[in-house]
Amino acid sequence: MTATLSVPSAIASWLGDEAEDLLTHQAKISKDLLHLPGPDWVDRIFALTDRSPQVLRSLQQLYSSGRLANTGYLSILPVDQGIEHSAAASFAPNPIYFDSENIIRLAISAGCNAVATTLGVLGSVSRKYAHKIPFIVKLNHNELLTYPNQSDQIMFASVEQAWNLGAVAVGATIYFGSPESTRQIQEVSQAFAQAHEYGMATILWCYLRNDIFKQDKDYHLAADLTGQANHLGVTIQADIIKQKLPECNNGYAAVAKASGHSYGKTDSRVYSDLTTDHPIDLTRYQVLNCYAGRMGLINSGGASGKSDFAEAIRTAVINKRAGGCGLISGRKTFQRPFEEGVKLFHAIQDVYLSPEIAIA
Repeated sequence: MTATLSVPSAIASWLGDEAEDLLTHQAKISKDLLHLPGPDWVDRIFALTDRSPQVLRSLQQLYSSGRLANTGYLSILPVDQGIEHSAAASFAPNPIYFDSENIIRLAISAGCNAVATTLGVLGSVSRKYAHKIPFIVKLNHNELLTYPNQSDQIMFASVEQAWNLGAVAVGATIYFGSPESTRQIQEVSQAFAQAHEYGMATILWCYLRNDIFKQDKDYHLAADLTGQANHLGVTIQADIIKQKLPECNNGYAAVAKASGHSYGKTDSRVYSDLTTDHPIDLTRYQVLNCYAGRMGLINSGGASGKSDFAEAIRTAVINKRAGGCGLISGRKTFQRPFEEGVKLFHAIQDVYLSPEIAIA
């Protein structure tokens, strides 16, 4: 009997032809080298750090909410796309989400650990919901109304504003590799330090952004480059790293070849000893760069489409088996009818609740 047959049939069926490969793969890097999610996550990992008792309390609130409460895993609804992609592009498929309250209602109905969205959304309903679900305020955004459009994360909110409306955490994005990344690193590092002083946890969207990364493949999704972005993120004390699921590798070599100049530094053993081309191994390298899993890796669910359920469940299986701590899924959930969004969240959460889907 294969491992495929021992997991819930609904999960295996969504994985299709990949089911046996994804559910039985043995990772290149041993799980024994990692700190893995569990019910004692905050006590085992964060109680040893320099985080204050107030930050520990905020982290515990995050990890103790929703359907995944006290498992060490996170299921988060992020809705910053109204700024990042425009409100029209984000909410026209389902106009109920122009109303900020419905964003919070979806997160609660779906049993999410938290909702991550803008200062405006959370501020508009904070007195009604701040005590019912953990709030994460996204501090910076890339707006697309300036002409010409540019890729730059700028601060929209302050740490104090996040604290005043009852948030337990703040989030921010850095476009690593962009010309503006040095400024963004400094801004976010300062904001995260202040957030910790206020007793809030910190979550970093560790994204790559530069046209040079688009070659024969999209190396914005390369394991070696995204892994290094993660390592920079935990260096500025992100408690949780949000990263896109890797789809390729050898980004350093691709950039050097395309530019005709040396780029960064890596080691050939990354590609021979630490990774393979298997998605679980590529994602495990992302986890390894988060201090061997001490800071949890959540992967993003990606854009919405015709295969949302299959893609989201596949991502959750890869993240869990790689040693990650959860999934953050936005457009796949809020760009569909409300009840379908709830159902998709539950399908994702079922992956993390299933004991049969084990760490590779």
